Amino acid sequence: MWKKTQKSTVPEPSNPSWRLSFPHVVVATLSSFLFGYHLGVVNEPLESISKDLGFKGNTLAEGLVVSTCLGGAFVGSLFSGWVADGVGRRRAFQLCALPMIIGAVMSASTKTLAGMLLGRLFVGTGMGLGPPVASLYVTEVSPAFVRGTYGSLIQIATCLGLMGALFVGIPVKEIVGWWRVCFWVSTIPAAILALAMVFCAESPHWLHKQGRTYEAEAEFERLLGGSHVKTAMAELAKSDRGDDTDTVRLSELLYGRHFRVVFIGSTLFALQQLSGINAVFYFSSTVFKSAGVPSGLANVFIGIANLSGSIVAMVLMDKVGRKLLLLWSFFGMAISMSLQVAAASFYSSGSGSLYLSVGGMLMFVLTFALGAGPVPGLLLPEIFPSRIRAKAMAVCMSVHWVINFFVGLLFLQLLEQFGPQLLYSIFGTFCMLAVVFVKRNVVETKGKSLQEIEIALLPQE
Repeated sequence: MWKKTQKSTVPEPSNPSWRLSFPHVVVATLSSFLFGYHLGVVNEPLESISKDLGFKGNTLAEGLVVSTCLGGAFVGSLFSGWVADGVGRRRAFQLCALPMIIGAVMSASTKTLAGMLLGRLFVGTGMGLGPPVASLYVTEVSPAFVRGTYGSLIQIATCLGLMGALFVGIPVKEIVGWWRVCFWVSTIPAAILALAMVFCAESPHWLHKQGRTYEAEAEFERLLGGSHVKTAMAELAKSDRGDDTDTVRLSELLYGRHFRVVFIGSTLFALQQLSGINAVFYFSSTVFKSAGVPSGLANVFIGIANLSGSIVAMVLMDKVGRKLLLLWSFFGMAISMSLQVAAASFYSSGSGSLYLSVGGMLMFVLTFALGAGPVPGLLLPEIFPSRIRAKAMAVCMSVHWVINFFVGLLFLQLLEQFGPQLLYSIFGTFCMLAVVFVKRNVVETKGKSLQEIEIALLPQE
């Protein structure tokens, strides 16, 4: 017995302090805050903008003001991998802040629709560049035991950005020209992001890929503490198979030996969007309005449900793991959609169906925020090998933006043609397909180092 006690006094290799990497992660999530802010910034002020710029009643122009930034985001995300690999993660953040500042200034000071659309296009480019780089950076600078928690901060920052945009937009109906202030405000976090990145650590994984080993060691010391540098560098060397200097061709991602992981990543993002989440966000105020809830209050409810789910996900991510959260999240979304179908079926039966519809919608947003929202952006940089990580993220995020764009574009038309029952049934079916897909294809990455995951998923030569 005494021997046993002796054995347990041998110090176990402890986890590095999370406090060292935390400030770097917080600065990186500013890009996600901006992403959320710009997604929501035109929601409330759209009416005032259309009146001031002279396109009131032109639904096409109004639609373009909302969706032009999605087009820009597609371009930004498509090139994000090449930018992040070319200039490093820190510079990529600064390059994402720049078009957001320029675009916001253009939108805030324009007198024409064309100026507004150009500004939104610039902002969109930054919006597309930010999220994949944030996912990469947070994955690469986080200690393994808190990587899931840190990854959830990206989703929370996006929620706070959306809520911030709604909050700043409150006086828009009372104060003439207040919509311009909404755009000016966004330049502040963008400027902070660009400046604060100067003082943040560069990704040691990127430095190691560049052959800058001593700098990688120095950054690991800043992020993990001196006693963990040797282990971290040994882990990096383990997965470095001498091919990191090769250029990654697009063909290698689309039908080469890395096709499977890229396929899993792209499909996860596609299913995330086909679940109908953005349709729910775009359309929630209409559903609430029919239940007699004003749109401002509806947005608050949706925001609270989104934020609550994201906080629970942050607490659970490193405890129950990514795969379980994804499974239950998609399953919960499918149940929520069936509530919506039931509500639409009994639409004539008065207030009961409206409460069911509102409840289903809030449950849908809550269960989305538990897993389907935060997990793909965290899981994908974990399962992609270091060599292809940035470019593979760029490809997957581009799929996300294309589907997001078409869902936003076609949702109202499909609703008119099919009716809510059939449309919500289609969304529910995609959620159930996602459950099956996750069960079959997704590996658990909780608590494993990036190198352990890479070696486990390594394609056979």
